[in-house]
This record gives sequence, structure tokens and C-alpha cells, in this order.
Amino acid sequence: MAHYEHVLRGDVDSFVAHLDSTIPAGSISASLEDRADQRIGDARMVVRMYERYSALGGNRVSLCISVLAVGDEMSVSAITAGGSQAVFWKLNTVGESTFLQRGVDAILSFPR
Repeated sequence: MAHYEHVLRGDVDSFVAHLDSTIPAGSISASLEDRADQRIGDARMVVRMYERYSALGGNRVSLCISVLAVGDEMSVSAITAGGSQAVFWKLNTVGESTFLQRGVDAILSFPR
């Protein structure tokens, strides 16, 4: 499992639209698998789950990006999972790290 956190400012809808177009564009097998959008008062939580095939690991890898937004302030968490064929421990995490880097690149390329 690989993890990244970042804080930024901007419009959450524009940010999520940017993620939804940028992350799947990085791989022919990448796709947006599911989404959630919740509100409590002024706070909004947006979750996106992406998945892609990892040729190196021979399996699928998922990337979950959660955005907590209040006004134009956003706190983003990106976490990957999958990418290993071992039963009791992870032997190959390259697929996870590569997919996480795709998510990080998308987060950091958001035009502010």
C-alpha cells in the first residue's frame, strides 16, 4: 500500500473533473470504477476509486482518492492497494507505486 496526502485550494468540482480526466488517460486499462459525494454543512467529501491492470504484477491495482473540501480549501488523500500475488506479505509493490505516482502527478498538475 502506498499513500500520499496534499492540501490545496480551488474549486472541488473542477479538481475532481481534472482527476477523472487525467488519471484514466495515463493507461489504456485505467478506469474510474466508482464515486461518492457527501455533504455535511459546509464540508464536502468526494471519493474516487480508479483501477488499472498492472502488467508487471499480472493483476489489478486500485487508487482511492478522497477529497475533504470546505470552501476552496481541500485536503486530499490518495491510497493504492493491490499489485501483489503473495498470500502473507507483499512481494511486488511496483504497480501500486506507479499508479500512486500517476495520481500524485494529476493532483499536482491541477491548475490553480
